[in-house]
Amino acid sequence: MCGIAGVWGSSYASQYAFLQIYSLQHRGQESFGLSSSDGKEIRTIKKPGRVLEALKQEDLNYLKGSMAIAHVRYSTAGDSGATNAQPIVRKTDLGELAIVHNGNLVNYLSLRGELEARGVEFRYSSDTELFLALIDTGETFLPEGVKLHPRDREILPRLFYALSRVEGAYSFLMIAGDKLIAGRDPLGFRPLAVGRKGKTLLFASESCAFEIVEGDLWREIRPGEVLVVDEGGIRSYFPFDGAKRAQCIFEFVYFSRPDSFIFGEWAYEVRKELGRQLAREDDTEADVVVPVPDSGVVPAIGYAQEKGLPFEMGLIRNHYVGRSFIEPTQELRNLRVLMKLSPNRAVLKGKKIVVIDDSLVRGTTSKRIVNMLRRAGAKEIHMRIASPPVIGPCYYGIDTPTREELIANRMGLEEIKEFIGVDSLRYLSLEGLRSCVRERENFCDACFSNEYPIPVEKVAVSRRR
Repeated sequence: MCGIAGVWGSSYASQYAFLQIYSLQHRGQESFGLSSSDGKEIRTIKKPGRVLEALKQEDLNYLKGSMAIAHVRYSTAGDSGATNAQPIVRKTDLGELAIVHNGNLVNYLSLRGELEARGVEFRYSSDTELFLALIDTGETFLPEGVKLHPRDREILPRLFYALSRVEGAYSFLMIAGDKLIAGRDPLGFRPLAVGRKGKTLLFASESCAFEIVEGDLWREIRPGEVLVVDEGGIRSYFPFDGAKRAQCIFEFVYFSRPDSFIFGEWAYEVRKELGRQLAREDDTEADVVVPVPDSGVVPAIGYAQEKGLPFEMGLIRNHYVGRSFIEPTQELRNLRVLMKLSPNRAVLKGKKIVVIDDSLVRGTTSKRIVNMLRRAGAKEIHMRIASPPVIGPCYYGIDTPTREELIANRMGLEEIKEFIGVDSLRYLSLEGLRSCVRERENFCDACFSNEYPIPVEKVAVSRRR
């Protein structure tokens, strides 16, 4: 999972892009990058680490121009740090191009091998470079019925060719000459929205990134849409539009910030409904409801309201520590848990508690949290998970790379309960999860159902972001 942001039509483009991508820091903490352009020259800064730590004032002074795109990276595989940091920039016969991408291309290995056999050179191990490499081949594709604006006749047939060759999840932003181009894959796996601040257009993975620059949400980029903006205006194309959708339901469960509008709904309302539905499926008696912060807070509110139980912060989070799920190694995830959470003994001692978490993937984090709660004096601990068991790896941008890592594939419910050390354990049912979103048929829940929208046999073994 990554976060992308963009700005078009502002003398403060790099500053706005910096602020927006800072608002998306929860989507990636491994590296940060930003490219700006005046329509002629692209300037790029890429650094490891978080946004505020990485970017300096002198960097912003260097990043001139009225367009900018930015990226925070969370790698599912491949080289970490700044090696594959985005934006990816490539010189082509169309001029220099820059792109940022959120998602995973599942045919990355085969397509890269094909291009390398043709003599195409790659500088990175990131699948994002495929977009620019395909454009650089000079091959074109114009779907039947798509009529291009005269200003788009040079770049779009080559971009459409690139999009016709890749498979999988992508939301992207690209700088090409005087244009900023945005697009989503036809299945709509990853979110991407457009906002406005006066005459300035804003782009971001989540709408929460518009608030920090006092912009307003305009609309979402639609699945299969390619949106072009330049001095000639805004133009929308649907080269590969289809009826099927596969929006990632895990965005609602965990990744998106609760104040974001994605996939046509407010994440806060969906996440709270997950908690309500979990409560409807549960007959446990307890004294208090305790969330695992931060992602367990909103479903815990819904659970407590539905049950009529008090909601208390039995775990206090140190907000200077990042999200443990998106750490690249298990050892670092384990350390993060101890660094970021502390038990609130005033709430826990002698109480029967229901602990609400968003998901249970590997089980090691939950085990450490339960140990904390026991030491703090909790009388009974009933763990409730606001999503079904994770049984399938994600091939579209989330770090569940092997089935062996998923505790629900190695253990039954009773075994997991014993492993993490709770008095009882219950998950939200798959049917319950699906009931919490509108247009349930438009979502991918493969990590919970094993029902993949792209056949598993077509997926590359190695996924790099």
